[in-house]
Amino acid sequence: MKQNRRFIYLISPSNIIEQTFYKDLIEIFKSNKIAYFQLRLKNTNNKRIILIGKKIMRICKKFKVKFIINDNPKIAKLVSADGCHLGQKDTKILIARKILKKKIIGVTCHNSVNLVNQAINLGADYIAIGAFYKSDTKKTTYLAKINLIKNVKKITKLPIVAIGGIDSINFRKLLLHKANFLAISGYIWNNKKLSPNLAIKKLFI
Repeated sequence: MKQNRRFIYLISPSNIIEQTFYKDLIEIFKSNKIAYFQLRLKNTNNKRIILIGKKIMRICKKFKVKFIINDNPKIAKLVSADGCHLGQKDTKILIARKILKKKIIGVTCHNSVNLVNQAINLGADYIAIGAFYKSDTKKTTYLAKINLIKNVKKITKLPIVAIGGIDSINFRKLLLHKANFLAISGYIWNNKKLSPNLAIKKLFI
């Protein structure tokens, strides 16, 4: 399964410690495995998100990684991000599109083909589906079976991002089932055995 491509959709930790984070991010980007980086901060005010976002945008630009802001298209526009990711309870796609114009808008569709169809019809640029495995990063409410990837591939050519509990043990299975990208967070940032830089090196294909 030798492939030379960027297949990781990296999601930030929910809380960023700036003294170490940017250095770790640069080392991870040097692996040349990251296609997208999503900033997803919780319990953080917009001013700090914007300040951090502008710093990350410069790093992403240097390494040619697409920079995505979670939930907030207005902040995505303010920091000149490449796009925004929306959950089912976040800003509606049509509102985000008015703000972001032709920039990237991705949508979480859980384990539902119906939600995938809705996102396609509303003009999403990529589809995130899962969770395929239980996650320590977010509460796992919607578990998906692996054949969901194949079923979604039948109805769209949009890129598919597999989400949920992905690590160095299970990631290859999702790629074999033709997921375009793998959303990974906890395995990198909350790994008790490996630093972020070493954790990313375990994800080789």
